[in-house]
Amino acid sequence: MFAHCTDPSTLSGLSWLACYLTNGKHLAFYASFGTVMLLLLVTAPAALGFGFVGATAARSRIPPLRWFGQIYTAMVRGVPEIIFFLFVPIAMDQGFEWLRHQVKCPDWTEPVRQGNDFLVCAAAKLPLSNSPQWVHEAYNFGLAVLAFAIVYGAFAANVLSGAMKAVPKAQLETAHAYGMSDRQTFWRVTVPQMWIYALPGLSNLWMILIKATPLLFLLGVEDIVYWARELGGSKTSIYAYPHPDWRLYYFLGLLVFYLLLTRVSEVVLARLTRRLSHGQATMAGEAQRKAAV
Repeated sequence: MFAHCTDPSTLSGLSWLACYLTNGKHLAFYASFGTVMLLLLVTAPAALGFGFVGATAARSRIPPLRWFGQIYTAMVRGVPEIIFFLFVPIAMDQGFEWLRHQVKCPDWTEPVRQGNDFLVCAAAKLPLSNSPQWVHEAYNFGLAVLAFAIVYGAFAANVLSGAMKAVPKAQLETAHAYGMSDRQTFWRVTVPQMWIYALPGLSNLWMILIKATPLLFLLGVEDIVYWARELGGSKTSIYAYPHPDWRLYYFLGLLVFYLLLTRVSEVVLARLTRRLSHGQATMAGEAQRKAAV
């Protein structure tokens, strides 16, 4: 990054450290923190969307929809996360390629599944072999977001389903007494009221999601854990910046990062809970009422 960093062998002390911390690989390491934050910002609403659909389906009066919601919630929650994270991206990747294969290569005569190999025509590959590197990285990131959203959406569905049941029945009966239909009652009473009951469970789910982001490296995404392990390992003289095993310091830095992130999350969620509890018939709302007296 600096002009005097062109020949690291001539550097020492703070100059060597400054050049070491600003080389290309370290810039990629710093950028990977943004990858983790982007994953959280994209996955959280996506998982919440999956959860809302799953919870609504599980409460449906239509049997197929209700069975779908119940099976989705029970199946995903019952499978270890790491297995699902390894299965979903591979399955979705092969599914997308198979669909493209059917459209782009209708004259293909050989079987797609050949033993342990999954072979499609070159035009059906995702991404294409001649695509830029950023396309491959974006595709892997998209599969990772999908896997995280499906897994944590099942947990969110369980939380939201319980929150919907926690809405006082008297409010629902009052809505019906005013002539609201079941759909109007759901959208105008149940959905606005359920969030305060769902927030404690969703807060815990957010913390779990933060702790699960190191699993990104299993999905082919160069995240902060990948770069900490890559940069912290001992480097011999064949590298531009040789050093002993520094993984302890890199992972200590990750520890500080995750502790700060969880602390900021706790503060934000606590304020959100106080805001949503205002005027609500909950323990938090009752505490606010007594404090104001």
